Amino acid sequence: MEIEKITSIIPEAEISQTGETVVKVPAEKLHQIAETLLNDKENPMDFLRDIVGMDWGEEGLGALYLLESTRTGARITLKAVTTDREKALLPTVSDLWKTALIKEREVYDFFGICFLNHPDMRRIFLREDWIGYPMRKDYDMNSNPLRMDNEENADMTDEYFLRPDGTLEGRKNVVFGEDDFVVNIGPQHPSTHGVLRMRTSLEGENIRKIDPILGYIHRGIEKMNESLTYPQTLALTDRLDYLSAHQNRHALCMCIEKAAGIEVPERAQYIRTIMDELQRIDSHLLFYSCLVMDMGGLTPFFYGFREREMILDIFEETTGGRLIQNYNMIGGVQADIHPTFQQKVKDFIKHLRSVIQDYHDIFTSNVIADTRLKGVGVLSKEDAISLGCTGGTGRASGWANDVRKHHPYALYDKVDFKEIVYTEGDSFARYMVRMDEIMESCHIIEQLIDNIPEGEFRAKTKPIIKLPEGVFTSSVETSRGEFDVILESHGDKVPYRLHYRSTGLPLVHAMDTVCRGAKIADLIAIGGTLDFVIPDIDR
Repeated sequence: MEIEKITSIIPEAEISQTGETVVKVPAEKLHQIAETLLNDKENPMDFLRDIVGMDWGEEGLGALYLLESTRTGARITLKAVTTDREKALLPTVSDLWKTALIKEREVYDFFGICFLNHPDMRRIFLREDWIGYPMRKDYDMNSNPLRMDNEENADMTDEYFLRPDGTLEGRKNVVFGEDDFVVNIGPQHPSTHGVLRMRTSLEGENIRKIDPILGYIHRGIEKMNESLTYPQTLALTDRLDYLSAHQNRHALCMCIEKAAGIEVPERAQYIRTIMDELQRIDSHLLFYSCLVMDMGGLTPFFYGFREREMILDIFEETTGGRLIQNYNMIGGVQADIHPTFQQKVKDFIKHLRSVIQDYHDIFTSNVIADTRLKGVGVLSKEDAISLGCTGGTGRASGWANDVRKHHPYALYDKVDFKEIVYTEGDSFARYMVRMDEIMESCHIIEQLIDNIPEGEFRAKTKPIIKLPEGVFTSSVETSRGEFDVILESHGDKVPYRLHYRSTGLPLVHAMDTVCRGAKIADLIAIGGTLDFVIPDIDR
C-alpha cells in the first residue's frame, strides 16, 4: 500500500520502513483505523492474515496486525503498543474480522494483553490456571512446575470494557450453560487427526456449539526460536505441519534470504518448486486416504498410500527423510538431487495420471460419499475470508486466495497452472479442490522437471548470519493454505521474534461456524475436509 495513501487515511501514523513497512498507530485509535481500512473503497482490507503478539521491552507490549485486500492483493501491517505492562489493554477487532476471536486469545495467552470488548478472554493453548505469560521477555521459566492434576475447563468467560470514566469493568459470558449437553470429541479420537479436543454441545443429534481446546502438543517453538541462530531455527519448521515440511522451511528460508540479501541460484529455485509440489501431492493423497477411512471406507485408503509411498521413496533418495523433510537451507538446498530423481518423478506422474480415475470411481461418484459430503458443512465466501480460512477450504467457497498466483515466489510466475476454485463451499467442494490440485501440481512439475538448469544448488553463506534491524515477512502456499513467517530482527544473530502463521488455527476455529445445525455424525467428515494438522496449530 502506497505511503501517501497510508498517511491520508492515518495522519497520526508513525511509519517504519526498516524491512517491511510497518505503520504504528495509537492504541486507542486502533479499532477506528482498522474499521476505516476495512471499509476503504479502493483497497478494502477484508482479510486479517494474522495478529502477532509482541513484547518490545521498554516500548511496551503490543501486536502487529497483518492486513490484506482480497480485491487488489494490497497489504499493510499495523503496529499497536501499550506501555502499561501490568494492565496491558488493546481494543478488540473481533467485530471486524471473525478470525480475531481466536487470534486475540492466542496473544492474551502468551503475552497477557487483554482485548477490550472481546467476548471470550480465556486462554486457548495453556491451562486456564497457568501462571504468567511465557512469550514475554521477562517470563520466569520456573514459575510453572510440572503438574499432574486435571485441568478444569471454565464454562464462564470474561469480557472487559472501559467505563466512560476510564476505569475497567468486567462481565461474565456463558460458554456452556447447565442445561447444555456437552460431549468431548478428542483429544484421543483418531479422526481429529491429532490431539485436538472439541467440546461439543448437542440438541438431540444436532450440533449447537463447538469449543476447541488446543495445546495438547504445544512445544513452544516460537519461544525456542528466540535463543537459536537463524540456521538453527530451520529444523523446527519441519515439526509444524509435517505434511507441508518443504513449504514451511521454504517460507522461513525466503524470509531470511530477503532480509540478508542472499540471492538463491536458479537451480535451487527449480528444485524447491518441484519439491513443494511433490509435497502438495503427498499431502493431498493422505487427505484422500484419511477422509475416506474416517467415513468408513478402507480400500481407497490403500490406494492413496500406495502412490504416496512412491513420493516418499523419491524424497528419501535426495533428502534422506520421509515424513520430516529438512532439505531447504538458507541460500538453496542441502544437497543436489539424486541422479535418478528426474526420471523417477516423471515415471511417478505418468503412473499417477493412469490411476487417478480409480480414486474417483471408488469414492467420488459413490452414493455414500455424495450423500455425506454434498450440501454438508457449508462455509460461505464471506465467512471464509472473515475467519481467515485460506487454502483449499477458502477456494472451495469461491475465494481465490492462492499465494502462488497472487503473491508469486520461486518459479510460480514462470509456470502455467490453474487456481482451482469452487463456489459451493460444502464438504464435497473442499474434497474436489484438493483432488483437482493433485493434477495441477503434476502439470507444474512437468513444466520444470526437464528444464532444471546446471549450476550451484546453494549460495555460499556465512556460518553466523546477522540480519539488519526491522520486520521481515514471507508467504507461501502450503498444502493447507497461506503460511506466513513474521520475523523481527534487532540486528543480532538470533531473531528477536519469529512467528509462524498457522494454516490450521483458522480452520479449527471455523468448525463452530461450519458445524452448527449439522448432525454429530457429520462432524468427522466436515473436519476431514477442512484438513487441519494439529502440530501446526499448537506450534
